Amino acid sequence: MSRSENDRPLLIDRIDEEEEERAYDETEKVHIVRDEDDNERDLEYGVGCGGAPPFSWRKLWLFTGPGFLMSIAFLDPGNLEGDLQAGAVAGYSLLWLLMWATAMGLLVQLLSARLGVATGRHLAELCREEYPTWAGMVLWVMAELALIGSDIQEVIGSAIAIKILTNGLLPLWAGVIITALDCFVFLFLENYGIRKLEAVFAVLIGTMAVAFAWMFGQAKPSGSELLVGILVPKLSSRTIQKAVGVVGCIIMPHNVFLHSALVQSREVNKRQKYRVQEAINYYTIESTIALIVSFVINLFVTTVFAKGFYNTDLADSIGLVNAGQYLQDKYGGGLFPILYIWGIGLLAAGQSSTITGTYAGQFIMGGFLNFKMKKWLRALITRSCAIIPTIIVALVFDSSEATLDVLNEWLNVLQSIQIPFALIPLLCLVSKEQIMGSFKIGPFYQTIAWLVAALVIMINGYLLLEFFSSEVSGVIYTGFVTVFTASYGAFIVYLIARGINFTPWHFKAES
Repeated sequence: MSRSENDRPLLIDRIDEEEEERAYDETEKVHIVRDEDDNERDLEYGVGCGGAPPFSWRKLWLFTGPGFLMSIAFLDPGNLEGDLQAGAVAGYSLLWLLMWATAMGLLVQLLSARLGVATGRHLAELCREEYPTWAGMVLWVMAELALIGSDIQEVIGSAIAIKILTNGLLPLWAGVIITALDCFVFLFLENYGIRKLEAVFAVLIGTMAVAFAWMFGQAKPSGSELLVGILVPKLSSRTIQKAVGVVGCIIMPHNVFLHSALVQSREVNKRQKYRVQEAINYYTIESTIALIVSFVINLFVTTVFAKGFYNTDLADSIGLVNAGQYLQDKYGGGLFPILYIWGIGLLAAGQSSTITGTYAGQFIMGGFLNFKMKKWLRALITRSCAIIPTIIVALVFDSSEATLDVLNEWLNVLQSIQIPFALIPLLCLVSKEQIMGSFKIGPFYQTIAWLVAALVIMINGYLLLEFFSSEVSGVIYTGFVTVFTASYGAFIVYLIARGINFTPWHFKAES
């Protein structure tokens, strides 16, 4: 007699874990304290009970952490530059879009968390298992390129902050080297447990919140205009490009991989369905809170620059490099000069995002390649992939703000290209019952998720089209872009078709 669906072990129990690279060892995971009601529930229902236990503030606290680490990608220097440029060019009119873009980002990240909890494996591991070797290698290279592009922006942002806080005493390249050392800070903190690392990130997020809230108080933006900007959708021909940028920078490919691994830092019994459902519920709550906090911080930045620079001659020239000086000229010094407050917030954003980038790089490399390596060596390799090109960038572009802005546009394009290669595998995996069991998403959720993915991909496609039409000219370059676009589209179609016809690896292992 076959077992019922409720008694069927989930994916993680069907494989031999001994030979697999895992996101976290059992000794590293946070232990979730069981209540007396949980013990009675186990005795009454056994391992197959499906409903989650009642809400517990204590358990919410224990599950809190991964969502806030994930939210840092919504606050990295690239996003802050998008915020300040949107505020300067569009005023308050794109705040509604920032809110809905954050909501779309939340949907994607919740799917990533669901995948990690229900399967006990993260997205990079599942891509390696579900796709042929050649496709898995392509996905790995794409994920690494996206991570390198993001990391360069984050390290440069942190280096700019260091230059601000030292009054220009340290050049950009010196700030890059200082920021590069954060991987060793990360390794040091990781030795003391995941909760200590999460506490450090909480302090960095708190620093951003206080710094940008202080700037918000100094600028005194209009409350009524802010409320209208959030509630009333508005677009114009002048703001359409910034609107596309606001949505395009929300979904970070490496962050989708990262979140599916972070949620495995908690001890969840995969044999007990209600434990899995409980974990999904708590991660949903804490991820939602984390992205609400990130939305508020982004809103602070956008409204400060909307108040100070909207409809001015400086609006189109403002960027991450000169934003601090523009703020100083606009709002003056005082007891705490706004230039240094901006520098502190930017430094917190840069440092936190570069450390999470190192973290994501470890999971991506370990998941796709499936080899065990000492953490310090893997972190060194991951960091070197980004730091070496970043030092070159800093040495070449240190004295040219305009050239640095052009580089930033190219890096945005690099990351935009990679978005389908994280979203499509994620949506295909969470929609398959053979992989997710009873935790697969339903038809309505699937429809919404695919619509959001299609919207994000189309928006980034628009960004790519605009960029290449203005930057690329000549027969050779046009031919190259045409061939690349055809190959790019063909691989996306392949990923979707392959996702529809997955032959689940755990069924192969079981047979």
